[in-house]
Amino acid sequence: MSEASYIQRREELQHYFDCTANDAWKKLTSQEQLNGIRATVRAGRDRMRATLLSYLPNNLSGWRVLDAGCGTGALSAALALRGAHVVGIDLSPALIEHAKQDMPEPLAGGSITLEVGDMLQPPGQFDAIVAMDSLIHYRTDDVLAALGTLARHADRAVLFTFAPFTSALAVMHTLGRAFPRSNRAPSIVPIRPQHLTETLSSSAELNGFAPGRTQRIKSGFYTSQAMELLPQ
Repeated sequence: MSEASYIQRREELQHYFDCTANDAWKKLTSQEQLNGIRATVRAGRDRMRATLLSYLPNNLSGWRVLDAGCGTGALSAALALRGAHVVGIDLSPALIEHAKQDMPEPLAGGSITLEVGDMLQPPGQFDAIVAMDSLIHYRTDDVLAALGTLARHADRAVLFTFAPFTSALAVMHTLGRAFPRSNRAPSIVPIRPQHLTETLSSSAELNGFAPGRTQRIKSGFYTSQAMELLPQ
């Protein structure tokens, strides 16, 4: 991993979620009615959350799960409602504060601890680590190195999403780089799924983990692909 590129992008993301798009992101992840593009993005994120949850047992009692890049905590809450003891980490203090105010009660035997911090510095060991749309802004080499770090802290599974390469997404990525705006989200970096799978399968950094199931979710302007890494 290029430490400089990861830290630079991490700082861009923190500024974006804390300052530029804080209110918009809270609305997107709330139950407030949305119209147009944002409604399709919310629907896509809901489907992606359900997909990642489908890769895990319905009963997570006794499991310790890291929600890496937890945002406003929707996935953390769903995991805790299955009985998991969840640690949610996000680099944005504003999103963590919102998540703390919006957590459901009771949690059916589970628990949630929310922390501001770097998802690549997990506090201890976990049964599973889930990173939903928290790696989509990083280059392929940074994603691979990040997954290697997370795999060292997971005993049963690492679930993550990435932005799958499509012609449309590649065009949007190129245009975003050519015509930057101060209020635009940090660009998404498309990755070719087959190349990612092959690289993960041969990576020595993954500590005995290998790719499992994968599924693409597309809803309007939202396109993301789930993948699981399982110990071999």
